[in-house]
Order: sequence, then C-alpha cells, then structure tokens
Amino acid sequence: MKDRKIKDIFVEGAISAAFVGESIQKHSSKTTIGAHSIFLGQVRADELLGRNVAAIDYTSYKEMALEKMYEIRKSIFAKYDLTCMHVYHSLGRVAAGEICLFVFTSSKHRKFAIDACTAVVELIKAELPVWGKEIFEDESYVWKTNR
Repeated sequence: MKDRKIKDIFVEGAISAAFVGESIQKHSSKTTIGAHSIFLGQVRADELLGRNVAAIDYTSYKEMALEKMYEIRKSIFAKYDLTCMHVYHSLGRVAAGEICLFVFTSSKHRKFAIDACTAVVELIKAELPVWGKEIFEDESYVWKTNR
C-alpha cells in the first residue's frame, strides 16, 4: 500500500452473486496471483425471542468505519504477502439468505490468502463500527449482537 487512499467498502443493500462473480473474473488477467480466498457473510433467519429474523438493516458511522477499514487493510498488508484485498459490506436492509459481507484476498500462495481473509473477517466483526437491526416478519426488531 503506497498511498493513503481510503476505499469506500459500502454497498447499498445485498451484495449480488453477479457482483461476486465479476470481481473474481476481473482477476483472471493478474497472472502473478496463485490463490484467492473468499468469505461471504449471509444473513441468517435466526430464531430470536420466538420469532424468525426476516432481514438485517445495517447502519454505520461511515467516516469512522472507512478510517478503521483503512487501518485494518494496512495491518493486513503489513502482516501477509498479499497481491490484493477487497472488502464490501452492506448498508441498509438485507433479507435473510442474501449476502451482506464479501471479503476477497489474493496472493501468490494460498496460505497467505486464506490466513489474511480469516484475519480480515475477524477484525471487521470486532472493530468496524457497523450495527444491525435484526428485523422480524412483523417489522419489530432487536439490535444485533455478534456471537
């Protein structure tokens, strides 16, 4: 990472399978890459309080979140020999069964790609200021707590 470019990681609504596929396809011309690791976070229809979650409505303090993601990105590149890393997180309403988080790491070797992907996901879950309302079928909600 040579510059201080802060990338916008947020996508309004669900992350489509087509977007994931296009992201992978864009890397086919990068022939120094030997491995990709991908994490897809999907909204679960958990049962809470005797009701099923129908969706999660994600909100964020965007400026703070993007700054934190820049720090996470910088630390991951310092620790792992990556070719590239892409992160996308949903904002707004995402229905159960849809994708809300897409982390994509690439490296010359699989171990770096896999280990970095896992580390990024854990840091995002622990440190990124993103909150979710778990919305039930009757539109009532509870604030999500990461388990």
